[in-house]
Amino acid sequence: MKIQEIRKIAKSWGIDTRIGRSKQDLIRDIQTKEGYEPCYHTRKECDKDCLWKADCVKG
Repeated sequence: MKIQEIRKIAKSWGIDTRIGRSKQDLIRDIQTKEGYEPCYHTRKECDKDCLWKADCVKG
C-alpha cells in the first residue's frame, strides 16, 4: 500500500500524519487504533488477520 493511502487511513483514525513519519510508524499507530498489537514488521510469521498482514510478512 502506498504512503498516501496509509496517511488517508491514519487521518481517518485521528492519527498524526505529518511529513516525516515513517510508513512503519503510521501503520503501527493504525494497528493500535484498530485494537491490534502494533507489530508491523516485527515478526516473520503472523496468525493475526489485520489489514497490513500481506505487506508485513511477505517474504
